[in-house]
Amino acid sequence: MNIGPYQIYSLETGRFCLDGGAMFGVVPKALWSKTDPSDEQNRIHLAARVLLVLLEDRKILVDVGIGHKFPPKYQEYYRLDYSRYTLKSSLAQHQVHAEEITDVVLTHCHFDHAAGSTEYSGEKIQPTFPQATYYVQRSHWEWALNPTEKDKGSFLFLRENLDPVKNLGKLKLLDGPCELFPGFHLVVSNGHAIGLEMIKIQDQSNTLFYCSDLVPTASHVPLPYIMSYDVHPLTTLEEKRRFLSQACEEDWIIALEHDPAREAIRIRKGEKHFEVKETVRI
Repeated sequence: MNIGPYQIYSLETGRFCLDGGAMFGVVPKALWSKTDPSDEQNRIHLAARVLLVLLEDRKILVDVGIGHKFPPKYQEYYRLDYSRYTLKSSLAQHQVHAEEITDVVLTHCHFDHAAGSTEYSGEKIQPTFPQATYYVQRSHWEWALNPTEKDKGSFLFLRENLDPVKNLGKLKLLDGPCELFPGFHLVVSNGHAIGLEMIKIQDQSNTLFYCSDLVPTASHVPLPYIMSYDVHPLTTLEEKRRFLSQACEEDWIIALEHDPAREAIRIRKGEKHFEVKETVRI
């Protein structure tokens, strides 16, 4: 997909599972299981997608997936599956090597978005993308270092995931919304996680909205479908109302980070809720 000067690709980094009840919060299983059936342990299948954005001499990644550092206990718990996809193999399909990535924008530091920031080299953990600058909101970084009992499990292995980047001076903390590159905007939300940065890439004709965990799958488009993982679910509700209203009115393409079947969608207003109008390939 081309928007303005950018070439944009949705990449698969692997598959995993999370508890269906946690993924849909107060929505009854009788409803969410119609579109997202669970396994015997109540887990639903999810993708760990990222964006590859190319601009002249820049090669930008938005999020980096779970990576390959998790011990067997966690691999089994989350049913990590790299049999079809890994981040590096997906990059290779576009003739891009890890050493060529110039920028990594982390929407937030939850393990399923940021753990791929580093990897093992022998027994040492080092940045997966050694030439890249990693961008995180300062408010989110400060929260991640001192999470609450409710959300500390989402920051599994935070030190291993990002300390090697920070120690090399490659972690850049941002203070609020900004235009990081021409036409490449960061928009901050605070419902799912404090200081979560979403990406909006636009030209005169199209807008791509990479909203991370504000709307993780197409099943989460209706406003009440909010994850139990969110630290401020009522804030999420209002953020969804605001951003999805604009997305509907302006016909944005909404990239889906965790939907196992759909890379992106456009939405419309239905009788009761926002709903998917069409599926889009990136």
